[in-house]
Amino acid sequence: MRQLYFLAAALVVLLLSACGQQKDDAFLQSSITTPADEEAVSLYKKQCISCHAADLSGRVGPNLQKIGSSLSEEQLISILEEGSKGMPAYKNRLEKEEIEALAQWLAKRK
Repeated sequence: MRQLYFLAAALVVLLLSACGQQKDDAFLQSSITTPADEEAVSLYKKQCISCHAADLSGRVGPNLQKIGSSLSEEQLISILEEGSKGMPAYKNRLEKEEIEALAQWLAKRK
């Protein structure tokens, strides 16, 4: 009987996490308007989502939902390359073109 409760609880957790994943993917997918955006979203999922959340609302890192209102694309490139306030530098992890695509996409968040 105890195993049945454990199995039911595990199933509920799995289903709830799958629902959240679809919502998160929908948010990111809705931001894609160009092929460069598609690349940026893919990079964001791999490199940024753990600190900035799938909806860009922030976790360990700051909220990025309206980052383009306060920082220019050039400033974002600099932050991505050099890091800032606990964020690691990505100049040795990502190609220059990848950093530029991510900065362009983030600059559109207004």
